Amino acid sequence: MAEPEFLQATRAFYDNVAASYATRFGRELAARPLDRALLAGFAELVRAAGPAPIADIGCGPGSVTAHLNDMGSTAFGIDLSPQMVAQARRAYPDLRFEVGSMLALDLPDRCLGGIVAWYSMIHIPDEQLPQAFGELFRVLAPGGYLMLAFQTGTGVFDRAKMAGHAVSVDFRRRQPEQVAEVLRRAGLDVRARVVREPDDNDEFPEHEPQSFLLARKPSAPA
Repeated sequence: MAEPEFLQATRAFYDNVAASYATRFGRELAARPLDRALLAGFAELVRAAGPAPIADIGCGPGSVTAHLNDMGSTAFGIDLSPQMVAQARRAYPDLRFEVGSMLALDLPDRCLGGIVAWYSMIHIPDEQLPQAFGELFRVLAPGGYLMLAFQTGTGVFDRAKMAGHAVSVDFRRRQPEQVAEVLRRAGLDVRARVVREPDDNDEFPEHEPQSFLLARKPSAPA
């Protein structure tokens, strides 16, 4: 089956900007205390549920993966872009990073205690979200948790340039309830919705509210 065109465009975009992206945004999580608090709560829930690892899907330069490991979780990263994976491996040589797609993960069924998709669903078209969330459901163990982060809003915008690179890819803003409904249809129970206002951090300014959804795969029947 031919690879969807949006995957090709997304891979090309991040391959082109990988080095400059890692330099520009690799430290962003350190500037977002509320975001780190949400990740801490997520990691605690996953550890309490069992020993299965966390996959950071769409890991980019690996900062979220490393942060989860620093908190005592066992986490590894997956990214569509080979160049992004190379950046993550260079920055965190002791951690595991792999190339892969959220639509077809090279992972066994029910193998993960947690999944983080930290701003990595923003390039997926609406019609592909059910497939993506179905794949996340497949690899989550019963009782496992999923944490999503994305920009709040509506519509698609094309970022035609980034860090001086002439590259183009679609970015999608979404409403939390829209995403929550797709998660429910995939079989995941939405446990929390958080929307925070744009951060006024001078180094990493934001222009729209940010949404975070926590969902859980139902536990297996006793």
